[in-house]
Amino acid sequence: MAVEIIKTDKAPGAVGPYSQAIKDGDFLFASGQIAINPEKGKLVGGGVEAQAEQCMKNVGAILEAAGLTYDDVVKTTVYLTNINFFGTVNGVYGKYFQKTLPARSCVEIGQLPLGALVEVEVVAYCGK
Repeated sequence: MAVEIIKTDKAPGAVGPYSQAIKDGDFLFASGQIAINPEKGKLVGGGVEAQAEQCMKNVGAILEAAGLTYDDVVKTTVYLTNINFFGTVNGVYGKYFQKTLPARSCVEIGQLPLGALVEVEVVAYCGK
């Protein structure tokens, strides 16, 4: 089966030499999404809660472009620039994953591109 590149204008374009997502076989591998508003091309303000919300919207746009939903996500990785953001990001994240809770890793890292506070990447199953 051929690899399919997933691309949508409803999520920010890549800020480097990579794809928004790749569909290979039964899985979609989405690149990490930071809180860039795709219409403005800039990082949203409003702190970590607003950024987490935009990250999840960006993830959703990529899933939709691939014909998937949040319920198809099997694994996420959440990157935080401060582990104290954990509770706030969980609150936002939990609004999007209710029916099927994917496996998840959450780690604190030193920095994210463009000064973002949070980044979310997903792997989804599309073999239904």
